[in-house]
Amino acid sequence: MNGEHPPYREFTAASLLVSLVIGVAMCAAFTYSGLMLGFTLAGSTIGAILGFAFLRPFGRGRGSILEVNQVQTGASAVNVASAGAVFTIPALFLMGYAGEFSILAAVLAATSGTLLGLAVISPLRKQMIEMERLRFPSGLAVASILKTPGESLDKALLLGAGLLISAVFKICVDWHGLAEGNAVLLPERIDLGPLLGLGPYTSVVFSLSLMNVAAGMLAGRGGLPFAFGAVLAWWILAPGAHFAGWTAGHEGAAETRFLYSEMLRPLGIGVLVGGALMGVLLTWPAIKAAFDSLKRAGVSGGGRDEAPASFIVTGAFLSLALLFLAGWLGADLPLGPALLTAVVGGLWLALAGIIVAQATGMTDISPISGMALIACTLMLLILGDEAVVPTIFIGAAVCVGASQCADMMQDLKTGHLVGARPWKQQLTQLLLTWIGPAVAVGTIYILWTAGEGGRGGFGPGTKLPAPQADALKAVVEGLVKGDVPWDKYALGTLLGGMVSLLPFAGIGVLVGLAMYLPAEITLSYGIGCLISIALGRIRGRAFLARRLVPFAAGLILGEALTALTLSLYQIAGRG
Repeated sequence: MNGEHPPYREFTAASLLVSLVIGVAMCAAFTYSGLMLGFTLAGSTIGAILGFAFLRPFGRGRGSILEVNQVQTGASAVNVASAGAVFTIPALFLMGYAGEFSILAAVLAATSGTLLGLAVISPLRKQMIEMERLRFPSGLAVASILKTPGESLDKALLLGAGLLISAVFKICVDWHGLAEGNAVLLPERIDLGPLLGLGPYTSVVFSLSLMNVAAGMLAGRGGLPFAFGAVLAWWILAPGAHFAGWTAGHEGAAETRFLYSEMLRPLGIGVLVGGALMGVLLTWPAIKAAFDSLKRAGVSGGGRDEAPASFIVTGAFLSLALLFLAGWLGADLPLGPALLTAVVGGLWLALAGIIVAQATGMTDISPISGMALIACTLMLLILGDEAVVPTIFIGAAVCVGASQCADMMQDLKTGHLVGARPWKQQLTQLLLTWIGPAVAVGTIYILWTAGEGGRGGFGPGTKLPAPQADALKAVVEGLVKGDVPWDKYALGTLLGGMVSLLPFAGIGVLVGLAMYLPAEITLSYGIGCLISIALGRIRGRAFLARRLVPFAAGLILGEALTALTLSLYQIAGRG
């Protein structure tokens, strides 16, 4: 022996396999949570914690910081499709197109987005991370986890405990629906309104969902605007409308439905759209910086640690080909419009992805929904009112691609901080990222099929309201039919734009989503925020990072994966 240490394990078959397993589980779980909450969660933290837990027990150098960095990179590459797909594809089901488009085409559209996002952002790694030194706050957080491997086992045990507790709790809540005659072990919600003597126009309902509470625990103080949206909608605006006499002729539950469908829902959509568009406007410095990055990237060059040019060209060509096939074969577009869709959609996707990555690096704000709304409006203007399916496909590609750009640059920032080889992370992304769209779209299809009596398993009035997709549905249908409640949309857009000027990341979108969602979801989320704030004051911020984050992540995974398993059980039982 010459006394030299063997090289650290980094890109290995084990890291790819563990990435795949974790990524698939997270993608399915976060697709479910996105249908419930209207937003998804970053998966790199969970990938890092589970990477240590899976690899370190095998010894012999396994589970090094660099190898676990590859695990979190690959896991997030698979998971990243959950956000883009869940915001867009469900809109097709909600609009009644379930039997009129190919599921495979939806997968191809989302896959084209993730591949083009990968191709577009890879050449900008050196410019954004090494030269501009953008912060990418989430990337910094994951790097801190990787640099403390000694705590990995404790965090994994906490995540596992949260998963088990949440799974058991979810089974108890859904027990009465698993088979006829089962008693109710736990109710789905608790309504405090009657106990407090409040009318139906004031909602004080809390969902018994540990996933809702856990999402609030992860957000902490930053999630309070989301809870505030529910307070604004159901404790201020709704009672105000009642006492102003705007709900005359509606009593009891009918008044609650009227307030939601005719007032709060369209107003919430307007706030959501206004917040999203203002988010795009506020990223003007990022837009300018993105173009500057493109100019300087060619001058700075890459290096031996960068992906080769063939990697970029091949990814871009394959992506555009998939987007063309999704429109031509999957949406029955003629050859010319299908080509136009691929080119225009690809160009907008590339621009949106760069802007989102730059904005994420500067502020940790991702104006993805605004980019998708612009894309859908643009495609309707180009293709006409009948091209709803390809329009949503383009929206899905843009959402997934922009998410990929931001996520990959976050992971490359983490890798830069721990000394990883960039091209190995990029290779891991390329090998695994195409799997995520199939998992996300497949999960959406399963959850829709699980609905009974010919009714889908998500949408307004269900446990999974799919707020982002339903908002997109409302906007697209309004544009197509010319039946848009412009007064409420305009008022909401103005309110969302004004709220977005406050110094809180993404506050306009969060408030709009909260107004749009049932109060029981957002109020339970608010409870989680308050728990996090209280624990932070009592035990300190280190306790939140080391104990609360992995436990809350386990609560989210446990409920979501159990719900998916129960959905498959119900489908099998009907078959």
